[in-house]
Amino acid sequence: MLLQRILTAIVLLALLLPALFASSPWPFAGLTLLMIGAAGWEWARLCGVKGAGALALGAIVAAACGATFYLLGNQPAPAWCWWLAGGIWVLGGTYALRGGPTAWPKLALAPRLVLGTLALWAAWAAMNQARAQGLNFLLSTFCLVWMADVSAYFGGRTFGRNKLAPAISPGKSWEGVWSGMLGVLLLAYVWMRWIDVKLPVDSPSLFGRLLWNQHWAVVVLELLFLAAMSVVGDLFESLIKRAVGAKDSSNLLPGHGGVLDRVDALLPVLPLALALSLV
Repeated sequence: MLLQRILTAIVLLALLLPALFASSPWPFAGLTLLMIGAAGWEWARLCGVKGAGALALGAIVAAACGATFYLLGNQPAPAWCWWLAGGIWVLGGTYALRGGPTAWPKLALAPRLVLGTLALWAAWAAMNQARAQGLNFLLSTFCLVWMADVSAYFGGRTFGRNKLAPAISPGKSWEGVWSGMLGVLLLAYVWMRWIDVKLPVDSPSLFGRLLWNQHWAVVVLELLFLAAMSVVGDLFESLIKRAVGAKDSSNLLPGHGGVLDRVDALLPVLPLALALSLV
């Protein structure tokens, strides 16, 4: 299992890194369109849509994102778009988590499919705009989510006593959440202290952009909020999987599950990171 995870990660990096650092935006856009289409297919299957219907939703998600890129390119969207997407995640995510796995299947199929499509489209559009702002900005946003996840995992295993949401994800603890937040703050300090200053980066990082506009105490609160929203994204997908009795969103990524399993925490964070950086 571990070897499978490592090999899959190596293959993904071999595809992602050249696309990410390419001078043209098209390789990265093309690769991520394939991935977001796969995530749309997985979402449809988790909602009970099988076969051609699931493939159709994946194609619709990819087509919507592709049309956005073709028509708008790297033109920045108004800040209110990201605030709207982030606000829906804050309110809707909180409401869904309070309802738990039993409430999700009670929602009609059409709204569930529309919500998934909009969430994936907003996250992809935010990622595209983040890349347009600079690789340093995009990578720092990715790393915030990854650090929150890794720190929460090890902090939860070491100190976890109080369950966070046992009906949704029994393995998560409040101690893991606090560890994830601490890891994000440490990452932000290291990034601003060394990477932003001592490396030839192409743009300010997310952390530097936040600090440029606001007092450091406000930035700390914003980073804690983003770390918390990464947990909301993770729990939301776990809720859906538990509601339908699925362990993973799919088996597309051997050893890792599906695309949604890898990007769930990014879905709310990407639009919110843009919204906060544009204050």
